[in-house]
Amino acid sequence: MDIVELVLKTLDESEEPLKGGEIAEKTGIDKKEVDKAIKKLKKEEKIFSPKRCFYSVK
Repeated sequence: MDIVELVLKTLDESEEPLKGGEIAEKTGIDKKEVDKAIKKLKKEEKIFSPKRCFYSVK
């Protein structure tokens, strides 16, 4: 499973929106890599930001 899939899975399993740092903590992935994955997922419109710096699955 690549980083993008892991970030998406983590957000999907969460009941509330998560910050990039929280995703990094839960997955054990470097925050910079998580931020790249978030950017890609937002561009593909698979996730959205309900409030600043928090992310959730559409």
